[in-house]
Amino acid sequence: MTKTFIHNSVQDSILDTIGNTPIVKLNHCSPNPNVDIYVKLEGQNPTGSVKDRIALKMINEAEFHGEISTTRTILEPTSGNTGISIALVGKLKGFKVKVVMPSNVSSERTQLLTAYGADIVYSEGEKGSNGSIELAQDILSKNPEDYYMPYQYGNQANPRAHYEGTGPEILAAVPDLDVFIAGLGTGGTLTGTGQYLKDNNPEVKIVAVAPEPDDLISGLRRLEDGFIPPILDINVLDSRLLISSFDAFKTTKILLEKEGIFAGISCGSVVYGAIKQAERMKSGKIVCLLADGGWKYLSTSLWTKDYPQLAEESKGKIWW
Repeated sequence: MTKTFIHNSVQDSILDTIGNTPIVKLNHCSPNPNVDIYVKLEGQNPTGSVKDRIALKMINEAEFHGEISTTRTILEPTSGNTGISIALVGKLKGFKVKVVMPSNVSSERTQLLTAYGADIVYSEGEKGSNGSIELAQDILSKNPEDYYMPYQYGNQANPRAHYEGTGPEILAAVPDLDVFIAGLGTGGTLTGTGQYLKDNNPEVKIVAVAPEPDDLISGLRRLEDGFIPPILDINVLDSRLLISSFDAFKTTKILLEKEGIFAGISCGSVVYGAIKQAERMKSGKIVCLLADGGWKYLSTSLWTKDYPQLAEESKGKIWW
């Protein structure tokens, strides 16, 4: 179970501040006066993303089961946030960390990983995150005794972190929610949080947000692209909303302009999905999970350029 902390109390470690992120009502975004939209701000975690939750859970469970020691390096394929989170947790627990990521990730990713002391191995950029997975597995196969790979896509500690943490936090804050919406990435957030909410209220609808065909939204994937994460339980999902990068960029800016919430690009897609969902409802409450903070996307020029420039700039670059 995630450790509960009170924000005005003293904590033993920065790791004790992971989770228990705030939930905020959006006052200017709902198109329906009878539908309230709330957002859970995962950018308030120590490294600025929801991935802190799963990094801590995966490494804690590996320690408990004796799968990891200071003589083995943590090896993880990543295109951003998870690697940064693992680097923080590993650093504080005394583990060496090596991440494999595409060569075309944003500059913030490299800078943060370097700051946290992780070693970086670059895979071919055009292969995306699938290329980093292939290279990491190759490294592991050649020296299995030297490495431990948490593997966020197939590690049940990923959804378990959300079943034990994110889900209970949401239900405690908004016990009468009707819909939960999150982006489709590894599937851990949707599976773990969604299952917890449904176990407590089978009427709650779980909605996944994914990019439109041939479109790119930071941190999100389409199941039709050929890789379904092993931890994703599709049966938990009630529906999927396909969102364009235009609407993701636009809504990310609206969040800052109207609500003062500085969030990442995938967060814009999730809130846009909530807006479309609210239009279909007579009344109710929607809770969205905003995966990370906007400061990780400053190099995208999201705040200074219009959509055509942003769309062209984002091609061939991985921001998540």
